[in-house]
Amino acid sequence: MDTNQSTKPGGAIAEAAAPGVERIDVTAINKTETRSLYKSREPIYPKRVQGTFRKTKAIAMTIMFAIYYGLPWVRWDRGLNAPDQAVLVDFPGRRFYFFFIEIWPQEIYYITGLLILAAIGLFLVTSLFGRVWCGFACPQTVWTDLFLAVERRVEGDRNKRIRLAKAPWTMDKIFKKIIKHSIWLVIAVGTGGAWVLYFHDAPTLFRDLFTLDAPMTAYLFIALLTFFTYLLGGFAREQVCIYMCPWPRIQGAMLDEDTLMVSYEKDRGEPRGPHKKGDTWEGRGHCVSCRQCVVVCPMGIDIRDGAQLECIGCGLCIDACNGIMKKLDLPQNLIAFDTDKNIERRSKGEPTSYSLFRPRTFVYSGVLVLVAAVMLLSLLNRSTLELNIQRDRNPLYVTLSDGGVRNGYTVKILNKTQDARNFRLTHQSEHALEMKIVGTDAQLQDFIVNVESDKLRAVRVFLTKPGDTSPVENIPVTFTVTDIELGTTASYEGTFVGGGK
Repeated sequence: MDTNQSTKPGGAIAEAAAPGVERIDVTAINKTETRSLYKSREPIYPKRVQGTFRKTKAIAMTIMFAIYYGLPWVRWDRGLNAPDQAVLVDFPGRRFYFFFIEIWPQEIYYITGLLILAAIGLFLVTSLFGRVWCGFACPQTVWTDLFLAVERRVEGDRNKRIRLAKAPWTMDKIFKKIIKHSIWLVIAVGTGGAWVLYFHDAPTLFRDLFTLDAPMTAYLFIALLTFFTYLLGGFAREQVCIYMCPWPRIQGAMLDEDTLMVSYEKDRGEPRGPHKKGDTWEGRGHCVSCRQCVVVCPMGIDIRDGAQLECIGCGLCIDACNGIMKKLDLPQNLIAFDTDKNIERRSKGEPTSYSLFRPRTFVYSGVLVLVAAVMLLSLLNRSTLELNIQRDRNPLYVTLSDGGVRNGYTVKILNKTQDARNFRLTHQSEHALEMKIVGTDAQLQDFIVNVESDKLRAVRVFLTKPGDTSPVENIPVTFTVTDIELGTTASYEGTFVGGGK
């Protein structure tokens, strides 16, 4: 045996192959380059653009920042002993205040209703106008726009930022990076600081944060939000929309051929190619392959490739293309918000149109109106008084020395008004039952309970069936509380366990 041949990579296998069988080159297999399944991120440097959609984004960003940072400072008078912050999530007091609305823990269904309204509203807007939420109102988009604005101000527009990224580290580069990241951190800290102000009285907490008297949870959440705002707005950016957010994949179910989306008018733009001044436009499209729609895109995509998951519908490519069309003295909106059906109609020479009223928009609108109506009626008819009864479970009843049977109850009266109230507590049943309030000596048929404003008061109540009556099993009992001044009532259906067999 030729040892030299057998020790060569693939040599023995090659020699052992039968006649007519293709030989396997193991050496070639070993040398095959292993391909990674993950593509490294290519930084995107969007170019500054002027136009209608850029102005709209700037206005939307200003309004939303004003609301987010300013809302905790808005005051709303709710009366004595009530917080005067217009929007407040009061965990210690177990309340959620939203201007004139006060939501208690047992009314959490109002929050559910608001979330349903927001979801259906988003479905409706998406079915009509595509991903305008993503392009103009999503917090990730808004904060990324702000971080990009800071980056442009410090490092310059697209070309300067690209050159700076490739340049060696100099004092000028280090200085610009420090300034940029310092401003980013200030914005991130302000974001976290504003968030915690929604959970405490804003002026008080703002002072306590600087005097180090604020709760540790406030510092913890400020730190967390600072980190994630800095990370997602400054570094992750478009990757959040592409890889982390589920909405790009869900929204496909809301879109149809009549949905307005950012679209490239192929029938007018193709065939594309460079154009020199004085050349005729006959036999070619209006797209001059300037790539301005690409360099301004915060997602780094080419809208001319058609609808893409990455497109957030911000319309900046429309502004960029319209600027080029204006210079070339050509009609605007080579890239525009348009529908697939209109693109098909133009290719056939048919007139275009847009329909707001379609089956899916009718369904979304109907559900939206229905949920809103139910919530509004519920709010208008919500009671300022609630009664809840908890009967003792252990023991279910107590047999007294005279043969009587006693049941214990915890009566909870909730006063939702901003004033202290006196409530009369009564009970009704088919059998004569004696009521006693723990802490009093008299056997009463009613009892006056004072409940402070916006508070819940619990009292212990005993109902007793006298021993000289015949044994009974369970007796239905109705407890009722009545606001002595307003006449408002609340009732609760309970049970008296008589001990009979």
